[in-house]
Amino acid sequence: MTNPDPDVPIYHYGVRRVGYKSKGHFVTVQEMIPELIVPDLTNFKLKPYVSYKAPDVVQSEFTAQDLFNVVYSKKIAEDFKQGKLDQDGNPLEPSREESLTAQEAFVQARKTGSDLFAESKVKKDST
Repeated sequence: MTNPDPDVPIYHYGVRRVGYKSKGHFVTVQEMIPELIVPDLTNFKLKPYVSYKAPDVVQSEFTAQDLFNVVYSKKIAEDFKQGKLDQDGNPLEPSREESLTAQEAFVQARKTGSDLFAESKVKKDST
């Protein structure tokens, strides 16, 4: 097959060639042709990964209030009971997370492993 428009190259978008060109002719190499190897599933009884009898789990959206309750509420309640809060409600013995500055918290939130999906939502809300 020849290119109808030699000025425009033919692209093979992610497809590997199954041979090479030699002296103007394409030589097919049998070992370069991909083959799918699948197991024989004759008489194989498939079992569901999750039982159909399992109850449906409906989970509500995890909000900022939920995050606050999980991370900070227990420490605040303990500090209040033990009298470790000043007049403004700030802890007298802050934890490592509570003693971070705004800039330090910003940098730590963007480290590898942090949740960056919330950033796009914040950008949409602010525009």
